[in-house]
Amino acid sequence: MATISSPGVGSGLDVNSIVTQLVALERRPISQLQKEASSLQTKLSAFGKLQSNLSALRDAASALTSSTTWNQTTGTSSDGASVAVTTDGNNRPGSFSVQVTQLASAQSNVSKIFASTSELVGEGTLHIELGTWGAGNSFTAKPGATAVDISVGPPAKSLAEVRDMVNAANAGITASVLSDASGARLVFNSAATGAANGFRVSVTDIDGNGVDPSGLSALAYDPSVGVITMSQALSAANAAALVNGVSVTSSTNTLTNLVEGMTLTLGRVTGAPVQVSTASDKESIKKKIETFVTAYNELNKELANQTKFDPNSKTAGALQGDSAAVGLRASLRKTLHDTAGTSTVFTRLSDIGFDVQRDGSIKLDSTKLDNGLANLADLKKLFATSDTLVPANNGIATLLRTQADQALGVDGSLSSRSEGLRTRISSNEKRQAEMEVRVQQTEARLRAQYTALDTKMGQLTGLSSYVTQQMNLLNNSRNS
Repeated sequence: MATISSPGVGSGLDVNSIVTQLVALERRPISQLQKEASSLQTKLSAFGKLQSNLSALRDAASALTSSTTWNQTTGTSSDGASVAVTTDGNNRPGSFSVQVTQLASAQSNVSKIFASTSELVGEGTLHIELGTWGAGNSFTAKPGATAVDISVGPPAKSLAEVRDMVNAANAGITASVLSDASGARLVFNSAATGAANGFRVSVTDIDGNGVDPSGLSALAYDPSVGVITMSQALSAANAAALVNGVSVTSSTNTLTNLVEGMTLTLGRVTGAPVQVSTASDKESIKKKIETFVTAYNELNKELANQTKFDPNSKTAGALQGDSAAVGLRASLRKTLHDTAGTSTVFTRLSDIGFDVQRDGSIKLDSTKLDNGLANLADLKKLFATSDTLVPANNGIATLLRTQADQALGVDGSLSSRSEGLRTRISSNEKRQAEMEVRVQQTEARLRAQYTALDTKMGQLTGLSSYVTQQMNLLNNSRNS
């Protein structure tokens, strides 16, 4: 950009001030665009907040239209330590008598006592097989399970090393070392409970004798062939219970879907039946209704703030008079007062304690809401009815979810307004950039013009001084 070195020296003009003021005039349209851009950004931010609040309301309304919400049950037990109960959305309310006669257990075998975990056990091969122990020490291999061979040594391995090798083999059993004042013992446990997860261990000992208590054969256990160098502390067993007098078994202490949607967790054997019952989870439904009210109130508050006009301060909200925001608020208020659903008991939200205040917010009457929760079938109709053929039958939550989906959709009122604002902001920024280039060009041209003017006036001033000097000399020569 052309600049003036000591501008105004030649002419006496305040060139910098003149150019600055002229450029300021040229920049006025840019300032107006910047002011407009700030206003557009404020509106876009306001719509962003509305979209966030409306999304929260849509999610809360969707929860109240979900069958999972209305089908959810909760379980109670007269003895939760013995029989705990949980349910899911597939459960139907009911009552059951549960008597636990046996808990599921895992087989546990214990070795002889060794001096320490570092004492050498021996070397050879451990052959581990999962299965069920039956009458007369018969053993039936578990279907689908594969026997595992573990090579121990050479050289001979210690108690701790054998433990680690068994755990690394994933043979369906786990190993641990039990240490006390008498020494250390190796313990084998079934990795899972249940009669089918029993196990037997046969040994090919390097000393040639796989059934004596010396060497690796000290870990053998196979009563089917009379080998019990390792003793059994616990046997593998299934859980057994009587549910409403019906005998049931399970490989674990968790009975899943014995009754559809209900899970029983057995904690201990009972001497008498435990009463288990399941009922509709009214508390969960109540919380979802309260969440819905909170989401609506937050949206209503945001709409009020963005569309208000304060006559005292003469200030308006960012969206005051905006058709999309004003229309959304009016539409939501109308829905709150609509007759909806197919229930003949609850036809309006006011029937269940929704008290709409003057500012459009909702205040809940807990007593009326509790009365509504006592009749879940009709309460569900009020909120969740969905009738594509007769939309007038739709429930309140269904209506609000649809309204929210439409407003937030690609072509919805809020989305369209936000996209329109983004387009205007982009156009505004482009115009600012174009005008900024023109202003810079104008400033360069003005400075070039005033530089030339300053130079010319400087030359004229010099010529004037010269002429004056010559005239003075001439006058002086005549007078002398």
